[in-house]
Amino acid sequence: MTFKELGLIPPILEALADYGYEQPSPIQESAIPPALAGRDVLGCAQTGTGKTCAFATPILQRLHATPVKGARPIRALILTPTRELALQIQENFAAYAKKLPLRSTVIFGGVGQNPQVERLKHGVDILVATPGRLCDLYNQGFLNFSKLEIFVLDEADRMLDMGFIHDVKKILAWLPKQKQTLFFSATMPPEITALVDALLHDPAKVAVDPISSPVEVIDQSVFFVDKSNKTKLLADLFRKDQIQNALVFTRTKHGANKVAVELQRAGIQAAAIHGNKSQTARQQALSDFKAGRVSALVATDIAARGLDIEALSHVFNYNMPDVPETYVHRIGRTGRAGHSGVAISFCDFSEKDSLRGIEKLIQKKIRLVDDHPWPMQVFEVTRDSRGHIISAEDAEARAASRDRRRNAPPVPGKKNAAPTAARAENNKAGKGRRLSNTLEEALTAIAPSGAKQQGGSGVQPPRRHPNPLESDTIMDATARLLAPRPSILPQKSANANRGTVRNPNPMPPQSGKIASRQAPRKTPAPPSTNYGKNKRPPDRRRGSAPELRRSNQKDSTEQPSLMKPYYLNDDD
Repeated sequence: MTFKELGLIPPILEALADYGYEQPSPIQESAIPPALAGRDVLGCAQTGTGKTCAFATPILQRLHATPVKGARPIRALILTPTRELALQIQENFAAYAKKLPLRSTVIFGGVGQNPQVERLKHGVDILVATPGRLCDLYNQGFLNFSKLEIFVLDEADRMLDMGFIHDVKKILAWLPKQKQTLFFSATMPPEITALVDALLHDPAKVAVDPISSPVEVIDQSVFFVDKSNKTKLLADLFRKDQIQNALVFTRTKHGANKVAVELQRAGIQAAAIHGNKSQTARQQALSDFKAGRVSALVATDIAARGLDIEALSHVFNYNMPDVPETYVHRIGRTGRAGHSGVAISFCDFSEKDSLRGIEKLIQKKIRLVDDHPWPMQVFEVTRDSRGHIISAEDAEARAASRDRRRNAPPVPGKKNAAPTAARAENNKAGKGRRLSNTLEEALTAIAPSGAKQQGGSGVQPPRRHPNPLESDTIMDATARLLAPRPSILPQKSANANRGTVRNPNPMPPQSGKIASRQAPRKTPAPPSTNYGKNKRPPDRRRGSAPELRRSNQKDSTEQPSLMKPYYLNDDD
């Protein structure tokens, strides 16, 4: 079957021919016809089988058939988990639509949003996005999905693995209910199945090859080697096999940086790509790798899906993945579009359980290579108090993270930002504050700049703490109750302040006595119980005195003066 027989229009056929496409892959052959007919599609296929073309070409053809005049609303949305995959999908859309008057763009995090916002303001027909940046721009009011016609959720299981499933559900609530949905995933865990049931309506189910099955054209092998010798074996294989380009997968970001540095020391051009790298650095590393300026691209599993590198010859699993399905996604970077590929895994003694899980998933024994200069010598594992195996890579990454935080430069405005060791070095170098040798120097250092020195000694006289009742200060109820009371204070009866109203005109202070800002209090007459014919009490008006309880029990509501500040004089 050819692409023409699938019903694609000539402009798209010409673009596919220029792009080197001759015959459709199984997923393209099965997914394109129902997508062109407007049906929802559930596609389940392994990575590297051409899923992007399977949903991109029907989208372009359907949007071209119903052009929109005037401003360009977003008519198709493609949601994908990683930035690299989003960029790759956008490149494919641009290549397939180069002979069509359709406009597409991509938005993702890690870079400034202003250029992306400017492209959105000019209008786009097709938007490719990652969940985080999409939510940010939507909440800022830069996105409107009221005219959306087609929605694509790509690598749905990877969305689940990366914790984007809640963002996906939030985004789905923003989209119109009447739309065509294309759903693609390499695996179908129960959470994804529940999402499919709620999202798709009578979908055309397309499944090619068993789920998560490896590509048969990939030559797979495994080397038993200790952790300390993995980099030596990797460099030796690069030189002996004259490998031109290879993707090396590590467990941690710290491990990716370390392996890249050690390969460079061995004379092999290498670069690292992972989540801690800026988007500019990631794009530069990937561009150098595709251009041949870098032979080894060391990556974490963020690059396990979506990277489409032409003629990638080798994939190395420097660390065995914990999840068996991840192994399939890793080695799927090679052997694409019918080409052959080589997948080599390094396994130490602690990773043998992971190897058995992978072989169980793919239902195949991976070929063991034991003829190499660094055979396994360590046949024991380190366990914690619960009996769990401690990963040396994870422990090393945590230690490196602690060292980075300890040696980080001080952050302005952050308390104790500089580490103790760094502050000590600064003090030795004269950069920090010099420690005082005597108590006199310390008191001088902390004295106010405008204070007068006494006797030339530079020492301030000790500050006397006066009685708080002797100063003209405002205190709350708690401070007044706890403050020591001089003997000159007159004794008041327990019911002296009951039922009184504060006088807004304070009396002038008097010497030797408490200067109260209140007028003499008057006891109000008992309230009348004769309410007239309706036998109901009158409405309480603002400013009226509160009705008091007739018991000996007192609290703050019965003593309103305790809840308000008053002034004390210092003429004792």
